[in-house]
Amino acid sequence: MAKLCVVLLTACAALLALGAAPSLAGDPNMLQDICVADYMSLQGPLRVNGYPCKPAENVTADDFFYGGLASAADVYGGGNPMGSVVTVADVERLPGLNTLGVSMSRVDYAPWGGTNPPHSHQHATEILFVAEGTLQVGFVTTSGRHITRAVPKGGLFVFPRGMMHYERSVGEAPAVAISAFDSQLPGTQRLGEAMFGAAPGVPTDVLARALQTDGGVVESIRAKFQPK
Repeated sequence: MAKLCVVLLTACAALLALGAAPSLAGDPNMLQDICVADYMSLQGPLRVNGYPCKPAENVTADDFFYGGLASAADVYGGGNPMGSVVTVADVERLPGLNTLGVSMSRVDYAPWGGTNPPHSHQHATEILFVAEGTLQVGFVTTSGRHITRAVPKGGLFVFPRGMMHYERSVGEAPAVAISAFDSQLPGTQRLGEAMFGAAPGVPTDVLARALQTDGGVVESIRAKFQPK
């Protein structure tokens, strides 16, 4: 009897330990073949970390197809000051990605300076492949180190999860990059928009102190950003 009690206590302790470490408990993978995102569920009360599954009988091949990365974007359209356009293929555009933990994007850059400005992906590591042109890329670590280099056509570069990073075209020809992420929805936070385009806005005096400038400069920069 005493031995049985010890075994039961040990088993309970193991279960509690696994419960405290979800990454070690249960089956971390999908328990069904597919879980195509059911966008219509957003009209109801159900909210989960991702999308609920569409009924299997309503799934079609088109749920797993997206052609948005095939065509080059107009990097000059609408008075675009950055000279770059990001075309995203995530779960919000490709419902078949739901629960699969991957996504991609295409970035088109104008020659000589087209820039994907400083931003971060809180949910994903990014691996970038330069399909055309040459890019100067970089990211900044939490210790303030700037890691940067040129990446030619055919080269790869990795941006660790959550690190602020950027890319800039440095060649005479337009550049194109394809990025892959280990998240179905990487989450993108652009530095300039976060500081100056948030709604309600970050207080002017806070930004003035952070940037070691005066409020007039902050307001001048803020005027260039549309509130979200």
